[in-house]
Amino acid sequence: MTASNAPDAPRVEPRDVTPDDFPAILALNDASVQFTSPLDAARLRQLHEQAAYHRVIELGGAIAAFLLVLREGADYDSLNYRWFARHYAQFLYIDRVVVARSARRLGLGIQLYDDILAFAARTQVARLSCEYDVDPPNPVSQAFHRRYGFREVGRQRVGGGKQVSLQLRESGGATV
Repeated sequence: MTASNAPDAPRVEPRDVTPDDFPAILALNDASVQFTSPLDAARLRQLHEQAAYHRVIELGGAIAAFLLVLREGADYDSLNYRWFARHYAQFLYIDRVVVARSARRLGLGIQLYDDILAFAARTQVARLSCEYDVDPPNPVSQAFHRRYGFREVGRQRVGGGKQVSLQLRESGGATV
């Protein structure tokens, strides 16, 4: 799958996050907090410092999407991250991907996922992991991840009674 699969998608290369981007990232996260988890400036700074990959896409001079990814070995208290750490020696964990409501259906998520897959290949990490909500359901995320070849490897309940599907995508070209 590539960005060309999205009709009329503006092709803008993702770029690395800088601390100047934090206010926009926090605002995007707040707007989608029902699908992510709460994030404040201190927590974002901590995650950014540990991130293996943290990139944004800008449209019209404003941040329209971001993707934050951690590797194994991070000091991260997320129940979902810890689940993957118990089950896999090496992985990239997609902690959160958010696209601004006004920029949805423009292919920005596709561009970020194409970019993280290229990063995984360059760094020879064979496993890309994430989770999405199944209770309450998030069918858009489910369909998106299915198209990218993710498969369910577990489920668990997290804060507030939410249930997540733990997802894994293994690539053939990287070291496992």
